[in-house]
Amino acid sequence: MAENKVMNRWLVVVGALLVQLCLGAIYAWSVFTTVLQDPEGAFRFSATETQIIFSVGLGMFAALMPFAGRLAAKIGPRKVTLSGGLVLGAGYILAGLLGRSFATQLICIGVLGGAGIGLAYVNPIAVGMRWFPDKKGLITGIAVAGFGFGALLWVQLAGAWGHLLDTMGVLNVFLVYGIAFAVLVSIGSIFMVYPPEGWRPAGWNPEASTKRKRDLPACEMCPGEMAKTSQCYVTWFAYAFCALAGLMVIGVAKLFGRDALVSSGLEKYADPKVAAAAASTAYAIFFALANGFGRIGWGIIADGIGWKRSIVTMAVIQGVAMAALYYLGSSFAALCLFFAVVGANFGGTLALFPLATAGCFGAKNVGLNYGWMFTAYGVGGIVGPIVAGIFKDMGQGKGVTAWMPPFMLAAALCIVAAVMMGTIKPPKKASA
Repeated sequence: MAENKVMNRWLVVVGALLVQLCLGAIYAWSVFTTVLQDPEGAFRFSATETQIIFSVGLGMFAALMPFAGRLAAKIGPRKVTLSGGLVLGAGYILAGLLGRSFATQLICIGVLGGAGIGLAYVNPIAVGMRWFPDKKGLITGIAVAGFGFGALLWVQLAGAWGHLLDTMGVLNVFLVYGIAFAVLVSIGSIFMVYPPEGWRPAGWNPEASTKRKRDLPACEMCPGEMAKTSQCYVTWFAYAFCALAGLMVIGVAKLFGRDALVSSGLEKYADPKVAAAAASTAYAIFFALANGFGRIGWGIIADGIGWKRSIVTMAVIQGVAMAALYYLGSSFAALCLFFAVVGANFGGTLALFPLATAGCFGAKNVGLNYGWMFTAYGVGGIVGPIVAGIFKDMGQGKGVTAWMPPFMLAAALCIVAAVMMGTIKPPKKASA
């Protein structure tokens, strides 16, 4: 398919889903760790070693995104997406062939796999926004939901659905996954092209649309210009606060749920093991599913009321839900409900902040600009789990009241983010 030709724009959605489903493999790493850590198995990795591989993958993912945005601006998103898919696929294929040691898996899965994801991730979002200026929220929500559901797909194929780990072993699953990633992302990359300059969907009036939603008027900026505005830092810190809050609560959610159910006084939850199993079930079903669907849902809401109102609303609801989860989580029904609300809003964070980046600094350079803005999520991804780990060490065995600090801190961060985004004003290009 030639570059910059008008095509059926829904093909971009298909391509975006194929790409993002594969990139979500980074969050499927947990399905391999039990086998890799088996003291009687072939690998015998420590828990720290498996965590290092995952952390390096996340670090490469975040670090490569700004570079990927610049590269896509020079050679086009199709080539960069294809490169990302081939690097990701090569990482897993090499891990399947050579990954018998920690060092080789660190290089193949962590470095190469993470780099491939970082190269490809932003392109479906940037391309989708160009083809769907009238439905930016929907297309962004679908793209990031594909990433989330991809993690579920690869986990289940290796585990409960496909039993690939049981029948093939870790290295062969890496090999199969690597081939699948390379092929599927290569197919999806075919549709990762921008529309012709000046193209608009039939009947779309951007001026009327922006006025109706009361969003800020977009100002086309490159990263250097964006960095000279206060809106850049307001948005960055609000994104970091929402990400940190969500990841911190995720880190303690299951332990909190166990202790909350035990504290309910109900006989069926008197055994901590039973309570832990119930909390894990609530988290796995309600949080995980809501996290994926929340990305699409908040994207659709943003198309209706605008990204600014959506972020403020989402952050306020998230803050209230996190506080309510602490106080009401001793009821299993309430635990399920608020796990779902928190999960949906956390997913919404990943859908709404790309829209904020495009809304403030223009859709033309969103691939470049969001690559830098995404470092806020990277910081949250590092700090949130660390803080959660500290609270875990402090709260283990001390009952449900020990979990008040992380929930109240997370709630406060979300409210602060809502206030910050609620007061943001239209950006202006800095004088030369």
